[in-house]
Amino acid sequence: MGRPTEVVLEPLDNQRLANLCGVLDENLRQIETAYDVTIARRGERFTLQGGAAQAALAAKALREFYEQANEHLSVDDVQLGLIEIANRRRSDQAAPALMTRKTELHGRTPRQVEYLRHIQAHDITFGIGPAGTGKTYLAVASAVDAFERQLVERIILTRPAVEAGERLGFLPGDLAQKVDPYLRPLYDALYDLMGFDRVAKLFERGSIEIAPLAFMRGRTLNHAFIILDEAQNTTPEQMKMFLTRIGIGAKAVVTGDLTQVDLPRGHRSGLLEAREVLAAVRGIAFTEFQKEDVVRHPLVARIVEAYDNQATRAAMQAVLAKKDQAS
Repeated sequence: MGRPTEVVLEPLDNQRLANLCGVLDENLRQIETAYDVTIARRGERFTLQGGAAQAALAAKALREFYEQANEHLSVDDVQLGLIEIANRRRSDQAAPALMTRKTELHGRTPRQVEYLRHIQAHDITFGIGPAGTGKTYLAVASAVDAFERQLVERIILTRPAVEAGERLGFLPGDLAQKVDPYLRPLYDALYDLMGFDRVAKLFERGSIEIAPLAFMRGRTLNHAFIILDEAQNTTPEQMKMFLTRIGIGAKAVVTGDLTQVDLPRGHRSGLLEAREVLAAVRGIAFTEFQKEDVVRHPLVARIVEAYDNQATRAAMQAVLAKKDQAS
C-alpha cells in the first residue's frame, strides 16, 4: 500500500459536498468499493489510502462527481457514473437514442453502444457475456424503441424453461403460473421501460407476448421484435427452431451467458453452436461482452473477475495434473 493521496475539492461548497458524499457517506462507499481504496474526509479535504494507481482513479472520480454535485447524487447516479468513467469513449459517435420512458437510458460502455448499433442495423443480433452487462435490458429497450417508432407491430419475449436443474413440474399452479417465474426478468424490464399500466394494456391487445420457447414451434413471426433470453439453455435443435421462426419485417435478439449453462450434463448449448455456425453469416451480428461491461453494483464486476480467475486456476491445475500422469 502506497502513500496516502490527498484531494482538496475547490471551490468549497458545503451543499455540493453533502450531495457528493450522500447520506451517511453512502456515495463515498461506492467509490471505495469500485477502486478498492479507503476514503477519509475532513471538510473539503479527502485522504485516499490504497494502491497508487487506484487512488489516482478514485481521486479523478471524486473531482468529476463534485462537478456534477449541484444537485442530489443518488447511489444509482454514482454507480452508473463510475461505469462511464471507466469506459469513457474516445469517439465522436454518440450512443443511439432509445424511445422509452427512461429518457436517460443509453449505452454506458463501448460494447453496449456497439450492441445497440448492431441491433438497429441487423435482423438478428447475438449478445453474449456475463451477468450484469445489460444484454437483456438493452434488448428489451431496443424492442420498446422499435415498437414506439412503429417499426414493428408486436414484441415477443421468450426463454427456455430450464433453470439450475429444476423443472416446471416442481412449481405449483397451471402452466401460466409455472412459466411466470422464468419470465419475470422480462416482465420487470418491460414495466421499467413502459410502465405497468401501459404494459398491461398491451398484453391485453396482444401487442406484447411472453411465452416459453417450446411455444414457438410451428409459428412464423412477421413484423415482430423477438427476444430469446437465457439462450445458453437452448439445445442446438431449439436454437435452429427459434431462428427459423423469423418472418417478414421481423428483428430478433438472442442473449445468453455461456458460463451459466443449466442443461443436463452432456447436452451441448445451442448458443455455443450458433456462435460457431453463424459467425460468418451476413446479416447476423455478435457482441461479446466482457467483465468490464458489467453495469451493476461495483462488486459485481469484481465477483465476475474472481470467478474467472478461479476457472483459469482450475484449468491450469487440470493441465498440470495430466502432465504429471503422463510422466
